[in-house]
Amino acid sequence: MVQVDNVSFAYEGTQHVLRDVAFEIRRGTIVGLLGPNGSGKSTLLRIIDAMLRPARGRVLIDGRDVSKLTRRALARQVAVIPQETHATFAFSALDIVLMGRYAHLGPLQLEGADDLRTARQAMMATGTADLESRSFDTLSGGEKQRVVVAGALAQTSDVLLLDEPTASLDLRYQLDLAALLVSLNRDRGTTMLLSTHDLNLAAAVCSELVLLRAGRVVAAGPTDTVLTTDTVRQLYDVEADVQVHARAGHLTVVPIGRRD
Repeated sequence: MVQVDNVSFAYEGTQHVLRDVAFEIRRGTIVGLLGPNGSGKSTLLRIIDAMLRPARGRVLIDGRDVSKLTRRALARQVAVIPQETHATFAFSALDIVLMGRYAHLGPLQLEGADDLRTARQAMMATGTADLESRSFDTLSGGEKQRVVVAGALAQTSDVLLLDEPTASLDLRYQLDLAALLVSLNRDRGTTMLLSTHDLNLAAAVCSELVLLRAGRVVAAGPTDTVLTTDTVRQLYDVEADVQVHARAGHLTVVPIGRRD
């Protein structure tokens, strides 16, 4: 469904941030994008969303080059969930979710009954229906992130790109968001690319991983195969204990210390 085809990229006056990055995201999967700071994760997300144009290579969604799509057409294919969302004005939670309908409206067209129905269904799916009339600025960090996810769902795009979605959340909301992503994938077949520094989050929700270091793919494939003591050492220069946790039912990563 999503094909990253030998993508290379460099910001003006810098060395390459990405070099010959290639992988595929199959429809209905959650793929984790892991790597240390400066590995090129956020840049890659911006290239997939066509906010940046690669120096070489291309990104295809269902065989169509994203650089050749209009912003409106691309928004029907890809929705982005950033680390943090700030509202400039006093929008309600429902207003924020309705913004996801922009790609489906004509010039100067206002949201109609169908758009409102889609937005409210998305809020039901994310457990935010009771927040509909609340000012977005008054919501907790976890509530805001779930409302933003609802807006992405209301966009009815094929792919969700998530950039560090749990970075500002406490442990409870991290668990809530992880459960939400899994349920959306299971119940709606939502395809996701999740960029994160949280290896345990990735292990819990992602069926496949892509590991980046210095702009290159170190490894890619099923989570149980790719996430190992050796690959954690290779990515972060730390020693870690990686094993299946009996109660959690998935791999967990416990850092032991820096590699000498």
